[in-house]
Amino acid sequence: MPGLRLVLASLTATLVAAASASAGSPPKLVGTVGPGHTITLTKGGKKLSKLNAGAYTFVINDTSSMHSYGLDGPNGFARDFTSVSFKGTKTFTLTLKAGRYKYYCQPHESSMFGDFTVS
Repeated sequence: MPGLRLVLASLTATLVAAASASAGSPPKLVGTVGPGHTITLTKGGKKLSKLNAGAYTFVINDTSSMHSYGLDGPNGFARDFTSVSFKGTKTFTLTLKAGRYKYYCQPHESSMFGDFTVS
């Protein structure tokens, strides 16, 4: 039965590695801008208002070539996810620190924005 033990040990190691990889994945945040004059950021399909500090995967869906998606935060943090001419989806992983963040469309910032707090 040494062959069976080797197979079981290999299978166990594979399952543990898969579980560790899943447990270590950063939570996903979904940002959408357009097609009209709308911009959102959600987690699990719900509007975002508070997060814990840490790593997050941002999936940004830019549905219009007349909008952009940017994020500003504490201590001069700034990230442009998409530009005005871009239309499509981009994915980024960022580590957020405590503070207030604002997501916005650069050319329409006065009316297309939202914010959330990280603690």
